[in-house]
Amino acid sequence: MEKYVSRRFLIILIAPSGGGKSTIAKHILNEMEDVDYSVSYTTRKPRGAEKNGIDYFFVSEEKFKKIKDENGFLESALVHNSYYGTSRTYIEEKMASGKHIVLDIDVQGAKQIMNSGIDCVTIFILPPNILELEKRLRKRSTDSTEAISLRLKNAKKEIAEINNFEYLVINDKLDLAVNAVKDIIKTEEMKISRKKNILNDFMEEKK
Repeated sequence: MEKYVSRRFLIILIAPSGGGKSTIAKHILNEMEDVDYSVSYTTRKPRGAEKNGIDYFFVSEEKFKKIKDENGFLESALVHNSYYGTSRTYIEEKMASGKHIVLDIDVQGAKQIMNSGIDCVTIFILPPNILELEKRLRKRSTDSTEAISLRLKNAKKEIAEINNFEYLVINDKLDLAVNAVKDIIKTEEMKISRKKNILNDFMEEKK
């Protein structure tokens, strides 16, 4: 058990489409016991085998707007005619229970969370270069040429905002990128500002 306990925080992984943030998030969740995933709220209907409370919290538009009006979301957005949002209460309760929370999100969502006042760490994930990003998008074989061009255009806009965030991880080799994110989390845990009762705990050691 950790002697000098660190307050938990939100880990925000930011990347353009094709950057690998979701894949890295899955590895972090599998490899770090004290990290949990943020379950978002949405007004869209469940798809396939999706389950309420596990994949998303599926709510009505009326309930979503009520939560938003009460400042209940750290960030929210309208995407393809459905609302999505990250619950402030959900994140705070998870952190209070002793868990870090990892969230993969776009630039605009990350900026909203950073302005919310919650304790968070921002990590920008990038492929080695723009050519590799394009290669990964084409390898998916799920988008048209026009859609890929639009994703690349949007990616360049997002990358242009990289100086607004704290850490950079180059996702060239997945295992190295995952380890880099884990190292950042461990480094942030060691900040004195996040330690609880460090002086009292230290003095108790001397008794």
